Amino acid sequence: MKLARLGDGPEIFHTIQGEGISAGCPAVFVRASRCNLHCVWCDTDHTWNFEGTPWKHEKDGSPGYTKHRKAELTYETTPADAARRVLAFDCPRVVLTGGEPLLQQDAFLELIRIVRAAVPDCVVEVETNGTILPGDTFAAEVSQFNVSPKLANSGMSAALRLVPAVLAWFAASPMAWFKFVVASPADLDEVLALSADHAIPRARILLMPEGRNAAALDRHAAWLADACRDHGLRFADRLHVRLWGDRRGV
Repeated sequence: MKLARLGDGPEIFHTIQGEGISAGCPAVFVRASRCNLHCVWCDTDHTWNFEGTPWKHEKDGSPGYTKHRKAELTYETTPADAARRVLAFDCPRVVLTGGEPLLQQDAFLELIRIVRAAVPDCVVEVETNGTILPGDTFAAEVSQFNVSPKLANSGMSAALRLVPAVLAWFAASPMAWFKFVVASPADLDEVLALSADHAIPRARILLMPEGRNAAALDRHAAWLADACRDHGLRFADRLHVRLWGDRRGV
């Protein structure tokens, strides 16, 4: 399996969940390398924005920013080795993130089963962009899907970022929660349209203010909280950003 590299090992780390319905819970994160989308504002672009690729990123032109070397940012391992590292933290919640972990369902299914053999009540969250359908066997092992369909501000075409059949599956699943990072009223309008077009229950939609630091979050939080109240949506802060900013592995 291909995981993101952090230092000399894979990007597997013990922290607290910073987003979504389980924000604040201790969790072990496992970050997959590779993604089928390439959002211009992505904060995990080290999983896909490799040398020789044509994709654009908002940091292009920023001092010191260059595309990543694939070999240097990829850690290839086995599900058994990844599970061993997860279990070493003795934490009953695991978050599979990315990148896009559903690109590697078979490997992650094996990882989940090894972890569950040792910790039967382990809660497994999967963070996904909502474009890839989970297999039945994989879905049966997942406790919670954190689905983040991408908006127009991602720079991706609607044909790539919105797959109606997949969104319908997640909308019908009680295990799925939908989270969106919102920076403007136009983003809010797009979320409301997605909810209507794809039958996404508003009770399972979380809106988070955009920002890579606490000051940026605060610029959007007040009006977004009002909008959540008025439209029957759930407001969710980005706790990890407030605590650690844009750092990796925390």
